[in-house]
Amino acid sequence: MASKSKKISRREFLDRSTKTAAGVLAAGALASCAGPQVAYAPGSRVIGANDRINMAVIGIRGRGGNHIGEFAKIPNVRVKTLCDIDERLYADRVKQVADSQGYTPNTEYDLRRVFEDKDIDAISTATPNHWHALVTIWACQAGKHVFVEKPCSHNIFEGRKMIEAARKYNRVVYVGFQGRSSKNVRQAMKFIHDGGLGDIYMAKGLCYKPRDGWKVVPDGPVPKGVHYDLWLGPADYQPFNENRFHYRWHWFWNTGNGDIGNQGVHQMDVARWGINKNEHPVKISSSGGYFAFPNCDQQTANIQTVVFEYADGKIIQFEVRGRHTNDEKGVRIGNLFFGTKGWMCLNSSGDTWETFLGRRNEPGPASEGAEAGADPSDLTGSGGGGHFANFIRALRSGRKEDITADIEGGHLSTALCHMANISYRLGRKLVFDGAAEKFVGDKQANRMLTRKYRKHYVVPKRV
Repeated sequence: MASKSKKISRREFLDRSTKTAAGVLAAGALASCAGPQVAYAPGSRVIGANDRINMAVIGIRGRGGNHIGEFAKIPNVRVKTLCDIDERLYADRVKQVADSQGYTPNTEYDLRRVFEDKDIDAISTATPNHWHALVTIWACQAGKHVFVEKPCSHNIFEGRKMIEAARKYNRVVYVGFQGRSSKNVRQAMKFIHDGGLGDIYMAKGLCYKPRDGWKVVPDGPVPKGVHYDLWLGPADYQPFNENRFHYRWHWFWNTGNGDIGNQGVHQMDVARWGINKNEHPVKISSSGGYFAFPNCDQQTANIQTVVFEYADGKIIQFEVRGRHTNDEKGVRIGNLFFGTKGWMCLNSSGDTWETFLGRRNEPGPASEGAEAGADPSDLTGSGGGGHFANFIRALRSGRKEDITADIEGGHLSTALCHMANISYRLGRKLVFDGAAEKFVGDKQANRMLTRKYRKHYVVPKRV
């Protein structure tokens, strides 16, 4: 059953959490000779190598169920609290934890109550995109480490504030790009970075994922057990509609970022990783539209093409194809990399990869096959399991290099999706100043770097 929590205001929460995270101590969670210290805020617990880590999962439907299942598998990790605005989900998820870990977790509908719990060491969040930044910032202010799903933000301004919060409060903020913890993907990246394909001049991301439309339905009453105003949070107010609620929120600008920010952001991250760009592109051009379902009220594109150009001329291409389509060398979800010696296709199904060298496309080195049966407590396990475990390992080990998906890199990859969508929505090519994180000479585009937030749910300029 849901706990009978009194709803607290943003002001009340900040007054309390500021006392917890008012400064920084020298004893760090990630202190090691291999990298700089990452210290704990006063009042938060220093996690020892053998200490139990208490987790809260915020957003428990869909992907949140994977978070619960994966963290519950990891030795000495306790999923203490489940938080969601939809109380109808509690029974099944409580049973999931009870079956896995042998006890009944707490439930909360107001995430601010979770941040008040001093026993919680870290949170993971699989909320809709429009909540990612506030969850992360408020958690950091309360002294919690964060595993945040991709895309890490709903707009570019939010991503920068998330970095600032992580650094100011010295929290580990870890982004759900699980390819970063995949053994095969890491091997593929090493092969590329070691020069196996020569000089990489272009990377391409593919999101060829057919998705059907849905019948338009009228606005209706909020279901019993759903705390809808809290679900809207930072987003503009709109009447409740099932088509804009669970999962389908992805396809509306108010709450989601389309398939380029849903599935596609994974491939954007791998593309940027492959061409070794730890910076923003300077030119962005995107076009597309919504095809085949005229009676569907989806706002985002289901056909979208984008080209990013970096200062040295290197290129990332990306495509969303949500309708019937061919594949590219057997790849529908994945990446292609092109270099002066040859090219690579990386298939996200099993994270397998192949290379082809020279003008004759002669087969070169390749992965040994799909990953399976990996130990989830290892640094590089199969896809998701390894990534969740890597987050815990980074908290325990004190080694900065164990963090495979830090918020700063997560922001760079997520920002690609936001830039592409801004170009698509405005219908023109854009020029970006990466140092200032502003578009050059385009006031309309710059207004789309952030949003107008609802009262009590404002992502602050100063975190």
